[in-house]
Amino acid sequence: MELWYTEKQTDSFGITAKVKETYVREQTDFQDLSMIETEEWGTMLTLDGMVMTTVRDEFVYHEMVAHPALVTHPNPEYVLVVGGGDGGVIREIMKHPKVKKAVLVDIDGKVIEYSKKYLPTIAGELDNPRVEVIVNDGYMHIHDHKNTYDVIMVDSTEPVGPAVELFSKGFYQGIFDALKEDGIFVAQTDNPWFKADLIQTVNRDVKEIFPIVRVYSANIPTYPSGLWTFTMGSKKHDPLQVEEAAIPEFPTKYYTPRLHRAAFVLPKFVEDLIK
Repeated sequence: MELWYTEKQTDSFGITAKVKETYVREQTDFQDLSMIETEEWGTMLTLDGMVMTTVRDEFVYHEMVAHPALVTHPNPEYVLVVGGGDGGVIREIMKHPKVKKAVLVDIDGKVIEYSKKYLPTIAGELDNPRVEVIVNDGYMHIHDHKNTYDVIMVDSTEPVGPAVELFSKGFYQGIFDALKEDGIFVAQTDNPWFKADLIQTVNRDVKEIFPIVRVYSANIPTYPSGLWTFTMGSKKHDPLQVEEAAIPEFPTKYYTPRLHRAAFVLPKFVEDLIK
């Protein structure tokens, strides 16, 4: 008998993957967590029935959360990741020697624990001496650390359960206050096919707080629709002003200096969402 994992991305559409083995299925204090081995995508982490990451395509998301902001900021010494307990964004941050300290704050310690065990290629930098891992509420951490960080990255689930507050205008204002005077933040902002309203709302809220706001995209096949957006808010530095020749070389599989500017070129229907 075959076993398949299915994520219902809307009431009438979803994706499915053939499962080889289930490693973990647990209701944590915050969400339903599964770690499964799939035929097509390798080890897969799901939370509340949604794919969070897979070994095969994780590099796209994690690189595109981390690198556009880090190459835009001229001196990103102190970086915060809210969520991201799988460690992928931290792994990418550690490729930047200017970063003196990266703080990861995830509300669910079980995500960190199981990622270290079952996703070692993703979580392998969580024990780096430049990294501090805190199991706590990222929303509260933001509000308790004014004028602290150069770059803040919000690596959250979709706006359900404990992640709902991470898509609120109050949270974005808290991020603004937690950033230094030339700080930058970036957040994943879902997909334009099924979550157009979310993208519009986030873009409007962030524009009311940050003087520079840019949306960019990437292709992530195991995320709803495959077309994924990210929103960057900056106090001073514009990612579109970064010179390709000034971007340092570091090992990646998706992000490149040439791709940096290109990622901000959006399909017209996405451009229309954020006018």
